Amino acid sequence: MRVITIIMLSSLLSLIQTVSAETVVYTAKLVRTMEPALPEATAVAVEDGKVLAVGSLDSLKPLITARAARIDRQFEQSVITPGFIDPHVHPTLPAVLTQFPFLAPDDWRLPTGDFPGARTPQDYRKKLRELVAENDTPGIPFIAFGHHPLWHGPVWREDLNAWFGDTPVMIWHRSFHEIVGNDAAWALLGVTEADADAIEEGANWERGHFYELGLRAVFPKMGFLFEPTRYGRGMRNFLAMMHESGVTTAADMGTGIFGNPVAEIKAVRAAVASDPVGVRVLLTPIITDFMTRGQSPQEALDEVREWQALNTERVAVGNHFKLMIDGAIFSGLSQMGAPGYLDGHSGVWMVDVPNLTAFAEQFWDAGFQLHAHSNGDAATARFIELLEYLLAKNPKRDHRMTLEHFAYSTEDQNRKLAALGAAVSANPYYHYILSEMYSGDWLGPDRGPQMVRLGSLEKKGVPIGLHSDSPMAPLSPLTLMWTAVARENLSGERTGQAERMTRMGALKAVTIDAAWILGLENSIGSIRAGKAADFAVLSHDPLSVPINQLRSIKVVGTVFEGIAHQN
Repeated sequence: MRVITIIMLSSLLSLIQTVSAETVVYTAKLVRTMEPALPEATAVAVEDGKVLAVGSLDSLKPLITARAARIDRQFEQSVITPGFIDPHVHPTLPAVLTQFPFLAPDDWRLPTGDFPGARTPQDYRKKLRELVAENDTPGIPFIAFGHHPLWHGPVWREDLNAWFGDTPVMIWHRSFHEIVGNDAAWALLGVTEADADAIEEGANWERGHFYELGLRAVFPKMGFLFEPTRYGRGMRNFLAMMHESGVTTAADMGTGIFGNPVAEIKAVRAAVASDPVGVRVLLTPIITDFMTRGQSPQEALDEVREWQALNTERVAVGNHFKLMIDGAIFSGLSQMGAPGYLDGHSGVWMVDVPNLTAFAEQFWDAGFQLHAHSNGDAATARFIELLEYLLAKNPKRDHRMTLEHFAYSTEDQNRKLAALGAAVSANPYYHYILSEMYSGDWLGPDRGPQMVRLGSLEKKGVPIGLHSDSPMAPLSPLTLMWTAVARENLSGERTGQAERMTRMGALKAVTIDAAWILGLENSIGSIRAGKAADFAVLSHDPLSVPINQLRSIKVVGTVFEGIAHQN
């Protein structure tokens, strides 16, 4: 009898605790759930950070009465969608780069201000001189992010010497994968010709140019980027970018790119822990970090397991691992199939096949989902070959191996990706900013407009996520949706229209399909009972506004784990 009484009391206490948790019902003009069983609603009940029920106020009346639910009408004139997911960002890059002005071909609106683009060499040099003259930060080089030679012309060390003399100036390429500095900058940092000569590929001392893996000679001498006050402010900029764009979950697809992964993890964790709004970040170790530090595949796996032991609910190293195949699309260093680049230059392979295969096998066999940076169609071919090899060696039915970026592919390759069960996390912004210029001497008028062939993938049923690769594109899922649906270039021309995504496909690609690519489809990505109560609150419906207004929809606010925040 006593045992029964104890059990009854325990059950009663549990019930009291459950009932005592506040139930909030958010109302909206429209709720797009991304759930086929109930695609539209007007009210969502949340409790303990989870979705409790979805429907209308009338249909939820019994629940409202039973739980004394509070009805929150602050978003009743807005549209609610699942919280947006960006499956490929680099938090440390905005944290570093937003410490300085942007001067790129495209316009940028950041928490630090608006930065109009420059699209000619003359405009670039004029604006660069103005920015340097405004700089008042002694002891560190002036840095401007966004240079691209196809718009701005080549700028090398001798040019920066001539323009700025003893003022230390560095320009960071729009790809992030290249830096050029003048004599004063390299002297201030202590970077020498010997540092450049020690790099097998990735440096040209005469030009003051470090690129791709050569950046590892420069980053360790740029410690000012990670000075706590500066870096903390930069990380808050990144989180503000997430909030302002409706992103509640993002995946860092390259933890360790600056060579100190533990410090990066701690910095992201500290920033997220102190964020009053709330987000979650998934951290993904990257192959080049371990290779640069001389780690074997087994040592890399052991180290990742150590990082996972420190996971929190909001910042976690998941069972994901990133491979690198070719170079940056912005730099023209992607590996293109025949006829290659029409001006005769070549792309780069970031990791040789033996190392690529060894790391891939190690993490595949350990149950990790693999993601591979791949831009050119020759790199797509290598991705397919690697996936075929892994499947033959150790077959898996639900591997979700993901091709990241997806700048170029052939129709045959798209068929193979579908047949192999691959997923694609794509950056559709490439078409917007690059297709027009690359249609010239680099790729020609046939290949240039065919960047990011998402329409073909969607028709074949390949799971697609849309990512910003922040700061390669604005951290704005609505902008990414617009670029995928409209396929408009920087000059306003609509090209490659056969490769447009549908609106619904694009919305899925920043919600439920992005969640699936990250292995989180059971917890986020749609508005369904039991899932996290993460919502993006919008001024208009992304599925019904005119296409030219899609990227201009205002993000009114977010709800993260049931708690509302207005922008």
